[in-house]
Amino acid sequence: MFRSCPLSLAILLAVAPLSASAAERADLLIRNATVVDVEHARSVPGQSVVIHGEDIVAVGPDAQVRSQWSTSRQIDAKGKYLIPGLWDMHVHFGGGPALVEENKALLPLYIAHGITTIRDCSGDLPQQVLQWRGEIANGTLFGPRLLTSGAKIEGIKPVWKGTIEVGSKADADKAIERLQHDKVDFVKITDSTLTPELFLYSASAARKAGFKASGHIPMALTVEQAVDAGLASIEHLDYAFKAGSKDEAQIAADFGAGRIDRAEANRRLDASFDRETALHAYRDFAKRGVFVTPTLNGGRILDFLDQDDHANDPYLAYIGPGLRATYNWRVERAAKATPAQIEARHAQYHQVAAVLPLLQEAGVTIIAGTDAGFLNSFNYPGIGLHQELQLFVKEGLSAPQALSAATRSGPAWFGQMQRYGGVADGQSAAGHRRDRKDRQRDPARRCVRSRGAGQDAGRHQGQGRWLECRGEVEPRPR
Repeated sequence: MFRSCPLSLAILLAVAPLSASAAERADLLIRNATVVDVEHARSVPGQSVVIHGEDIVAVGPDAQVRSQWSTSRQIDAKGKYLIPGLWDMHVHFGGGPALVEENKALLPLYIAHGITTIRDCSGDLPQQVLQWRGEIANGTLFGPRLLTSGAKIEGIKPVWKGTIEVGSKADADKAIERLQHDKVDFVKITDSTLTPELFLYSASAARKAGFKASGHIPMALTVEQAVDAGLASIEHLDYAFKAGSKDEAQIAADFGAGRIDRAEANRRLDASFDRETALHAYRDFAKRGVFVTPTLNGGRILDFLDQDDHANDPYLAYIGPGLRATYNWRVERAAKATPAQIEARHAQYHQVAAVLPLLQEAGVTIIAGTDAGFLNSFNYPGIGLHQELQLFVKEGLSAPQALSAATRSGPAWFGQMQRYGGVADGQSAAGHRRDRKDRQRDPARRCVRSRGAGQDAGRHQGQGRWLECRGEVEPRPR
């Protein structure tokens, strides 16, 4: 599995400049590491990294760095790798107020798997997640840096709980005002009962308010219409697949008019997918800065439950009984499928997954996100991202491309590349991982081949600032 340790966990959004005296002395020196330059897909051996507070203040050859800096603590990283922290850009927390503590207990799993930032794409505990965001930022709660949409925008009486219900443009305006008050990091819009017209209006209103918006695109709209309105990231690969249909506009119109149902719409989308149409649409995504979060792992798990029921997954030991119970509805629904439906499910997964290398070919920025959390059966926080990266490589990305999707795409979407996504002077030290296994193997490939249980996050110092690994452990029953 991907073996790595967090160097720092505190979050710093605004950093004061260093004084001249601080430039001569710092807090931590990591010596002789192989630094992974994800941007240029290369590894640079023999590098030492100096950290002051939560800033990287110097990176260079060991002898040169040691001659210029004095630190109170050193780590010998010879034979080890240092990479930017991983970002899981699609997670959920929920299941109702009774499961707040079980959800909270998931946060260390991300850290144990090298994930320093997560993007919460809304569940039914939005206020609790907002509270956790603040507690993690001020060091009173142990977990990854948390970016959240708060409550998602939906229609009236949607299937999803914990939403802001919108039935008019005035409602949408009030929703944006509430999200501004909550200081959310982006806006999530879904389509359970939200009308296509209000979906477009909400996306436009979010953009006008200065938010990036992501979401699920209504069947009655084309993907281009959603992008025109302001959607900045497309969540789940099947929506990007939809844009590859040469008949998408007619299918959307027929569905919106009630002439066909969802099953027929999906059948026609599958039958009309065209590579050149898809590449044309995806090049437009790239030109307009629209990112795509495939969330392949969740689909893989559900589509192939007939081959693996996950009853013996060791990671179930880390999931509370209440959260495990939320898995049942998807499992029970999948169990009712006929042999023909199961075969179609498999084929659909492979057809949609084949879109991934087309996105890469077209220059679309691919974001790594898992959909891990409540309801999404056996899609475990932490290891789920490693599995997602494995699938990226299996479906046609290179290992460096997969690693970039998990380290650079998230910061790029949020406009935070000046602080995250690299191991360099001026970058945040709150989001980096040190490989602790003494072997010379590319961490990008190790990451996408990850297997097994999590790591034991050992000694915690300084209100969440430093963490030392104390070895691997198997999952322990609660």
